[in-house]
Amino acid sequence: MKILTANRLTDGEAVWFAADGTWAETIDVAETVDDKAGEARLEAIGKAAHDNNEVVDVNLIDVSLVGGTIHPLRLREVIRAAGPTNRLDLGKQARPSAGAA
Repeated sequence: MKILTANRLTDGEAVWFAADGTWAETIDVAETVDDKAGEARLEAIGKAAHDNNEVVDVNLIDVSLVGGTIHPLRLREVIRAAGPTNRLDLGKQARPSAGAA
């Protein structure tokens, strides 16, 4: 299973392409795909957003669903989804609405 992630160009915030067609600041609303056609569609969306100067560092990443919650498989993506590992009072993990990444 894969999702599309990037960094918003205006402020560098890690974002994920959401099922509603927007770039979300939290991974929990990311659109998941599990076939080559879905991956190709997300890649095209990411390329268009990159070409329109909305996002940079666009990537499809591997995730798993555990109890309906999206979990990145790579440590880099776990950190991007939550925030810095040395300061739990900063980043996405410090927000009141933060879920478990």
